[in-house]
Amino acid sequence: MRVMAQVSMVMNLDKCIGCHTCSVTCKQAWTNRAGIEYVWFNNVETRPGLGYPRTYEDQEKWQGGWVRTRNGRLKLKSGGRFKKLLSIFASPVQPGMDDYYEPWTYDYENLIKSPLIDDFPVAQPQSLITGENIAITSSSNWDDALGGIHETIENDPIIAKLRDESNMRIKAEYEKTFMFFVPRICEHCLNPSCMAACPSGAIYKREEDGIVLVDQDRCRGWRQCITGCPYKKIYFNHRTGKAEKCHFCYPRIEVGLPTVCSETCVGRLRYIGIVLYDADRVTEAAAVEDPKDLYEAQLDLMLDPRDPEVIAAARESGIPEDWLLAAAKSPIYALCKYFKVALPLHPEYRTMPMVWYIPPLSPVVDLLKEQGHDGEAAGNLFGAIDTLRIPVEYLAELFTAGDTRPVVEVLQKLAAMRSYMRDVTLGRGGDEEIAAAVGMTGPAMEQMYRLLAIAKYDERYVIPTAHREQAHNLEEMGCSVDFDGDPMYAGDGPYGSSSGRPVPVTIESYRNRQAAVNDTSMD
Repeated sequence: MRVMAQVSMVMNLDKCIGCHTCSVTCKQAWTNRAGIEYVWFNNVETRPGLGYPRTYEDQEKWQGGWVRTRNGRLKLKSGGRFKKLLSIFASPVQPGMDDYYEPWTYDYENLIKSPLIDDFPVAQPQSLITGENIAITSSSNWDDALGGIHETIENDPIIAKLRDESNMRIKAEYEKTFMFFVPRICEHCLNPSCMAACPSGAIYKREEDGIVLVDQDRCRGWRQCITGCPYKKIYFNHRTGKAEKCHFCYPRIEVGLPTVCSETCVGRLRYIGIVLYDADRVTEAAAVEDPKDLYEAQLDLMLDPRDPEVIAAARESGIPEDWLLAAAKSPIYALCKYFKVALPLHPEYRTMPMVWYIPPLSPVVDLLKEQGHDGEAAGNLFGAIDTLRIPVEYLAELFTAGDTRPVVEVLQKLAAMRSYMRDVTLGRGGDEEIAAAVGMTGPAMEQMYRLLAIAKYDERYVIPTAHREQAHNLEEMGCSVDFDGDPMYAGDGPYGSSSGRPVPVTIESYRNRQAAVNDTSMD
């Protein structure tokens, strides 16, 4: 057993209101530079919907993640080394601008300097890529709040997988259905396919905390990582010719602060903590034959931080004492392994993702209330779970490779918690039968309620600081974020531009940058 630590995140989708605050703050902090105007390290998607980039979940098209071979081993869906060698100078399979969107700004000068005219002046949308006037046809969440989804729902890869009767339930009563939001960042997988797909070895997984980064000094812009990542959370900076991705705000994590998206989340739906896992068994777990067994296989990788045998092995692996203490208090271990209410996103990709989700339950309660029932009664809730307007099968395709059993169990636990805590709040005392019906006890139900509903800041974010004596492990010559004055700063020129200075999002600044590049090229 080789014990390693992984910084992980859980998001409670019941609390997400789709405000995009996390996306905007992440954008301002990390991706406001030239060349990555279209990049969102954090984005929020409406479900049902096509996601960002569009239909990224269709791996027959995008060839991301791993597949299991006949002999039980794993290989990249995009092909092995020989195939990559033959096609290394060809454009890999990757989303195009139409699958993302063409970033734009507005011609505000027309509003500010317009002469007196009969018609009201408008700010024409203009492309940040070409500078030309464009018609806006898509964005990072074009399905927002199900807007226009009736035109595109047929292209949702998950709906395409569902059996006909489930599809009919969605289509026939779509005006009555509910939606939910799914915030997405890089999964910082235990078995990252992006890292395996990179020909130059520029992508690496930090040994001390498991964060996956791109070494900008080694990146050669092959873009094979974009194909290899099934979540399409690696992007290409067309100005620098380098790959960039979410780095889990590691400068903040190293000093014990949560990620920017977590810090600014309005719904307080994110949890961050340490998970201990057995590194020697990752490949074995990722290669289980039935994709529906991948969820349990990944759960088995998570080690009990209070087990004396695990603690001894962790110390032998050099994990500091305060990290072991943080692992014991980790909200991630509690939600994923102890309460078992958090689920991984698309485990069938076999990357062992480490950003997990608690599926939404709220619409079940709303449905019961509309029908005149007691929306919080345990019996009513348990009976309604199997008749969700969006089928349980849809959630299962997102989180458990199509296996509905774990999803139903999670929803039943959340429903039981609501019923149990209502009795406690009303002074009637908790009904142990409700807790026992989902395999829990009353005290455990109250602990889960505290963590999901009223947990304080230091309970949601249990992040140990980096150790000075391990500084050599934290060093990197080039990460996904450059800054003025660092060794990687290339200045404004034909081969790169400053990635640290704020770039005003205006057509004027775009044209100035283009002029600077052209002048340099002519010299």
